[in-house]
Amino acid sequence: MSIELKGVSKSWLKQTILSEISFRCEAGETLVLLGPSGAGKSSLLRLMNLLDVPDSGALTIADQSFQFPCDTQSREFERRTRALRTQVGMVFQQYHLWPHLSVLQNLLEAPLKVLGQNRTEASDKALYLLTQLKLADKAHAWPASLSGGQQQRVAIARALMMDPSVLLFDEPTAALDPEITKEVADIICKLAATGITQVVVTHEVEFARRIASQLIYLERGQIVEQGPASHFAQPQTQRFADYLNH
Repeated sequence: MSIELKGVSKSWLKQTILSEISFRCEAGETLVLLGPSGAGKSSLLRLMNLLDVPDSGALTIADQSFQFPCDTQSREFERRTRALRTQVGMVFQQYHLWPHLSVLQNLLEAPLKVLGQNRTEASDKALYLLTQLKLADKAHAWPASLSGGQQQRVAIARALMMDPSVLLFDEPTAALDPEITKEVADIICKLAATGITQVVVTHEVEFARRIASQLIYLERGQIVEQGPASHFAQPQTQRFADYLNH
């Protein structure tokens, strides 16, 4: 499913975080959000899942369209937000696995309680995903016993349990060593081959080159450059060229 933002802005305590953000990401693309610390990358990602709500503008994602601020006043806003999140999965930088649940239980929690899925079918799917991500032997392990890379893969599997149309990643390789970073890149590329739309926040240029089909470069809450992955080889602005060479 495609993603489209028109004139989206967000402020916090009178400080502008994002200003007039507009772009379109077609279905099946892997869009990478790049930029220095404080550019607004993670804030923009959170708006796509309505974890934070824009002050103004329009958002269309996973067949749901919102106008801000007027839609926030609707009695249907909370219901529509919940519906959106069943289609838009998110993998957080800090993983956010439930420490008191095993790996398998982490994967089953949302499908059983939110979607009302059959436990046997959900368990079969969870074990399939864990096998695909080379974690089958960790199904009954506690999150605290896993490495950072293993916890990241569990977080990805948990998001995939909801069959999302769009998957959002916030700095998925933060604090991971180069070998595990390559594994995460391979997972994202394999997911891209299935047709899922992905948006990935990262500050790692080489990782971005490996996974991106589209890119957006931000500074100070504004889009400086956007376009296909070919912009890595041929930047269209001096500021993006400088960032690639920093």
